[in-house]
Amino acid sequence: MAQNGQPNRLFRNLNAKLAAVPMVLTTLVVFVGGTLWTVLYSFTNSKLLPRETFVGFDQYARLWSNSRWLTSIENLLIFGVCSLIFTLVIGFLLAVLLDQKIRFEDTFRTIMLYPFALSFIVTGLVWQWILNPDFGIQSVVRNLGWTSFTFNPLNDQSIVIYGLLIAGLWQGTGFVMCLMLAGLRGIDEDIWKASRVDGIPAWKTYLFIVIPMMRPVFITTLVIIAAGIVKLYDLVVAQTSGGPGNSSQVPAMYVYDYMFQAQNLGQGFAASSMMLLSVLIVLIPWAYLEFGGKKHG
Repeated sequence: MAQNGQPNRLFRNLNAKLAAVPMVLTTLVVFVGGTLWTVLYSFTNSKLLPRETFVGFDQYARLWSNSRWLTSIENLLIFGVCSLIFTLVIGFLLAVLLDQKIRFEDTFRTIMLYPFALSFIVTGLVWQWILNPDFGIQSVVRNLGWTSFTFNPLNDQSIVIYGLLIAGLWQGTGFVMCLMLAGLRGIDEDIWKASRVDGIPAWKTYLFIVIPMMRPVFITTLVIIAAGIVKLYDLVVAQTSGGPGNSSQVPAMYVYDYMFQAQNLGQGFAASSMMLLSVLIVLIPWAYLEFGGKKHG
């Protein structure tokens, strides 16, 4: 029934709601259904094909007692923490420089953003060549006269993850710079004028005024970076294939190898469920900060 001549809310924008039905159904069936199915079968002893023989938490116990999985988690933590810190810091500093209305800004922005247009496979191969000791950075420096110079991170188990980090920063920093630059361009010019009149140094203006005002941009950027870190796979395959040994393994490689090479679906499902949990750990606080915090405020 209509009240006060206003149509029932249920029938407002009816065409748009009907058009969204296929997308909603697809999301429920493919994403939610597939996720629940994966978590359910992670408690089974499925091998080549799914089995409904439940074994409780045995797959998770095997997972966390596997040295390869523990190595992949350690690598992901190192890569993730360093990537979050450096991409945010470098991206913000580059955005600050471009925000000074420099000449050829569009050219510099395009150059910095170009690596993001490349796939991780291409990025990994490019940096595999650059870091190759025979014709990469090490060879170039030695040809300049420093014959004792050594830089071969992809073949050193102790620092191989940092070789991957270099490639990841090269690709992702430009994108973060563009996000930060968009946030800086949204700051009211009157704030800058007021800070200059009051004699506040530029670094204090950025630190205590601009950055707090860009909180939504920082949170969104953190979520995007974190989601990319959790599913890190292509870059590792292209650069090291998980080597040398298992020193550059990541969780996504563990899942792929157990599901499609070792033909152990139960173990692969358990590992992918743990990856899902890590994503939820990132998304739930973000959703609360973006929506729940505003509601309570």
